[in-house]
Amino acid sequence: MRPDSLQPGGPDGGSAVSRSSRLTFFAASVTVVLWASAFVAIRSAGRYFSPGSLALGRLLVGVVVLGLISLGRREGWPRRDAWPGIAVFGVLWFGVYMVTLNWGEREIDAGTAAMIVSTAPVMIALLSGWLLKEGFPARLFIGMAVSFTGAVVVAISSSAGGRASLFGALLCLLAAASSAMSAVIQKPVLGRASALQVTTLGCAVGALACLPFTGLLVSELAKAPGSADLSVIYLGVFPTAVAFTTWAYALARTAAGAMGATVYAVPALTVLMSWAILGEIPRWGALAGGALCLAGVAIFRLRGRQPDRDVSAEHDKTVAAAGRGIEEGG
Repeated sequence: MRPDSLQPGGPDGGSAVSRSSRLTFFAASVTVVLWASAFVAIRSAGRYFSPGSLALGRLLVGVVVLGLISLGRREGWPRRDAWPGIAVFGVLWFGVYMVTLNWGEREIDAGTAAMIVSTAPVMIALLSGWLLKEGFPARLFIGMAVSFTGAVVVAISSSAGGRASLFGALLCLLAAASSAMSAVIQKPVLGRASALQVTTLGCAVGALACLPFTGLLVSELAKAPGSADLSVIYLGVFPTAVAFTTWAYALARTAAGAMGATVYAVPALTVLMSWAILGEIPRWGALAGGALCLAGVAIFRLRGRQPDRDVSAEHDKTVAAAGRGIEEGG
């Protein structure tokens, strides 16, 4: 996803398009960095908070931050036909994804968890190509093959010399599937509501789904050290409120498969952050695998200009068609 590859340009609107493309690229980059940091923060806070209570605490902070921003911007309410998608997206991504990821990271290290969750773009590409009619460009799958190879290399390297938890790996795989389905569901909804509306209401739905963990959260907050509480606040403000909004902003302006491919950069950053912050020293194999993950993203981003324009020109039609399909199916 190059900064100049998201919208068709022309002599009259080239400057505006270029600015929009740069903003989209910046939003995607912010998402990648903050989501990478989330794996590290979850691993750290998970020592003191159970999976459900950590998810609820993070979401409550996110709802407060997003709610205040929405009130300040006078966002209002989305269209009525956006609510079903927001509800499903909120339960899957802010509920199922966060709880299963938190649980999985109690069993395996942050870097390995990030590698397993990085299989989500493959699922996104397949689902968006099928349900959203985005197609299956060859370079997308070449880049994914390279990145997935890197993910396997890091996973093998991270588990070498220790006990890898199959249960933890399966939980992270479930988290990946939840995020992939959420991205595809979210795509047409963004044609009916703003990125901030979708993120705020989705986060609120996820928090409601996690309310059964309220008792655990209260008791664990009383026992956890201040550093763990700060980790929960950080998760709510940055990887949740900020990163999910920037993700939605970028997703609304490019193909779901392309956005999914950019997330392959997350594991490489996670490995470096967990090394620096948690002292989980990566092996050389993990570093090599992380480089492959980034190389796969680069392969997909180095597409020719004309194909990019063709994909971008079909973007609004894709969103509209997918939206009509959901309405007719529901």
